Amino acid sequence: MKKLNEILGTEFPFIQGGMANIATGEFAAACSNAGALGMIATGGWDGDRLRREIRRAKELTDKPFGVNLMLMSPYADDIARIILEEGVKVVTTGAGNPGKYIPAWKEAGIQVMPVVAAAVLAKRLVRIGADAIIAEGTESGGHVGEMTTMALVPQVIDAVDVPVIAAGGIASGRQVAAAFALGACGIQMGTCLLASEECPIHDNYKQAILKAKDSDTVVTGRSVGGPVRCLKNKMTRQYLTLEKQGASLEELEKVTLGGLRRAVLEGDMEYGSVMSGQVAGMVHEIKPLRQIFQELYEGGRAVLEATNLEWQ
Repeated sequence: MKKLNEILGTEFPFIQGGMANIATGEFAAACSNAGALGMIATGGWDGDRLRREIRRAKELTDKPFGVNLMLMSPYADDIARIILEEGVKVVTTGAGNPGKYIPAWKEAGIQVMPVVAAAVLAKRLVRIGADAIIAEGTESGGHVGEMTTMALVPQVIDAVDVPVIAAGGIASGRQVAAAFALGACGIQMGTCLLASEECPIHDNYKQAILKAKDSDTVVTGRSVGGPVRCLKNKMTRQYLTLEKQGASLEELEKVTLGGLRRAVLEGDMEYGSVMSGQVAGMVHEIKPLRQIFQELYEGGRAVLEATNLEWQ
């Protein structure tokens, strides 16, 4: 099987996760220049904002990069059209079914890689034209499913006949090796990139990641079908208390409204939504993106070579 870097034309078999309010055109370009596939995350942006970010990325890199479309966005139709108009080469999707956009994207030669949390959805998306699947375990930050990466990835690989990228809980060479040993062709990562020099989040956010321990994340929103993993803080405690009391969706949304922007832009670590995966407890130093990717790649290769598993 081809490795992800051979499929995408990148140096490393890595994709930068589509982190809303963080993965700007500038950050995506920095990730691409460092050897991975940078991704612009649309989040709640409108089409005009996305167009500006795509053009900014093109100014800063001649390497491949892509766009992540959150399908729940009210601007999804506009964003799907702008992806076509701006000549984006790779699209990842989340929070929904991209089926209505896939035919036009495929006709334009765009590689479509939906993020899934269950094998049944992976099968459905491959039937309608997905080129690869990103299997993301519940260890990841932000919106999560229930299955762990270790359980999810091999089941998705067994269910589909396209390349599968592992995501969730990967921040060391050992975990990179494990993902390849499970049969993944590559890896998507997010939390470990929050502690990069180039990441545009507030320094308070970076320091919170560095200080986090293994049990410092919590999942909110399970009661309303919208689970999100964040670092524990006053906001998550308030939210979980309201959930236990059976609060309505409207009451819960008041607690989190604008929370990610508060964390990313203002550095509010108490009432902001400090999205992070469980591997925050393994991230101890701010490094350049290039160093992060090199250490992960070389560390993964060393582990696989030591265990006599094939590394290509």
